[in-house]
This record gives sequence, structure tokens and C-alpha cells, in this order.
Amino acid sequence: MAAKRKITENEEDKAMEVQGEETTLPKFLVPPVKREKLSDGIELRKIPVPNNRYSPLKENWLKIFNPVVEILKLQIRFNLKTRNVEIRNSAETKDLNHLQKAADFVRAFIFGFEVEDALALLRLDDLFLDSFQVTDVKSLKGDHLSRAIGRIADSKIHLLGSYQNIQIAKRALCNLILGSPPSKVYGTLRSVSARSSERF
Repeated sequence: MAAKRKITENEEDKAMEVQGEETTLPKFLVPPVKREKLSDGIELRKIPVPNNRYSPLKENWLKIFNPVVEILKLQIRFNLKTRNVEIRNSAETKDLNHLQKAADFVRAFIFGFEVEDALALLRLDDLFLDSFQVTDVKSLKGDHLSRAIGRIADSKIHLLGSYQNIQIAKRALCNLILGSPPSKVYGTLRSVSARSSERF
């Protein structure tokens, strides 16, 4: 019996050695999906519009409508019943990424950014939109929450910029929420901006 066990262990060792060898699997290159191969070729994005942004959207509609239709070749409309801005691709749309860019552009305007600032999302690829709430940083209640909101001026925060700049701004805002004095936060931001200007 002992001899059989040794043989079995040796066979297991050999089997483990074979399994332990690295095998290179072929890498599959998957091309991007073409618009024609989608189920019906139509994709839709809906951006809800809150009541307080209804009037600014109405006033700036042409500034929003023209870049989306003329530059990105998409279709856009404001649905009065659901109060959503609806964006969808058309036959002239060349890139499906344009649909997401247009949705981010409209969402940035809805969040309160100027149309000119939000247009940068269409022109540059490395700009992002980030949002968070005061309560995401620290779970505050009662008067502590009121003071933190007073330091920031609202409970929701929206940032637009490059990834690195968003992280710097988010860190500064988190310090304000956690109770750092504004002069210290401002000094830190000033030193960061001086360092970044030296690099360029």
C-alpha cells in the first residue's frame, strides 16, 4: 500500500508540474461595434431637467441645440411631458462616442455650468464631469451638516475638469467639509497652482 501511495503522489506531482507550466493564450482583438450591427441602430440618452433649470434651458436652447446637431450630427429634443432632454443618433452620426459626449454636455449645463464651459466637454477628450454630496465625505447630522453646507453653499457639488484637477479640487472641498479653515485650504490650492504653472 505504501508503494502505491508513493506512485500516486509522484503522478500527482507530475500532473501538477504540467498544469503549472505557463500557457500563452492567444489574445483576441475585438473591433468596435459598428452602428449598423446594433439591434436597430438607434441609441437614446435621456437627461432629466429639474424645475430650477427649466428657464435657463429655455433661454440657452439654441446654444445647446446647434453644437449637438451641427458638430456631433445627433438629434436632440426637449420632451415637455417627461421634462427630459432626449438625444439620439441619426444616420449621419459617425461615432457612437458622440452620443455620450452630448449627454455629458447637456448634463453639465443642467448641473449649472455655463454653456461655454460645458462646450469644452465636446472639444476636449480628457475632460470629465464629477459629482458628489456633502454626506458622501462624512456622515454629518443636524447643525454639523448645516455648517458644512454653509461652508460649501450647497449639499451637492459638481466638478468639471481634467482628472488630476478634479482630484485636487475634490481634496480641497473635502477639507472644507471636514472643518479645515478656508485660509489653509486656499493656501494649499495656491501652492498647488504655483507648482503646476512651474511645470508648464
